[in-house]
Parts: sequence; C-alpha cells; structure tokens
Amino acid sequence: MTNLQNFVEQQLGKLNSSIVATPNTREDLEAFAKANQGSMDLLLMQMAINFGYKIALENVKEVVAEQNKQFAI
Repeated sequence: MTNLQNFVEQQLGKLNSSIVATPNTREDLEAFAKANQGSMDLLLMQMAINFGYKIALENVKEVVAEQNKQFAI
C-alpha cells in the first residue's frame, strides 16, 4: 500500500507542475471555458483531462487511506 500511496502522491505532484494548469475545481474549469469563448479548445480539453485524472487519483488516495485504517492494528 505504501508504494501505491507514493505513486499517487507523485502523480498528483506532477499535475501541479505540468505545462497545462490543472484546475482545482470544476468551477475553475467552467470559468476558464466561459472566459475563452470557444478559443483554445485544445488547452481546455487538456485541462479537462488533467482534472479528470486528478479526481481519479484523489479517489484512489481516499480508498487506500480507508483500507489502511481497516487493516491497522
């Protein structure tokens, strides 16, 4: 489980330092989409992909933490 936790933390860290910003919230993503009025769709798409990956990693992190609590002695 420790290796998985480390992997998730590393991946989340990479999202914060990538060329394309990863939105913190869905509202941030929607605000960007509204502000750009249809231009920079490729950038918007990458931001959405990053945000989805971030959500998935956070869900894995949560499940691992719950599993660790269950099996802790």
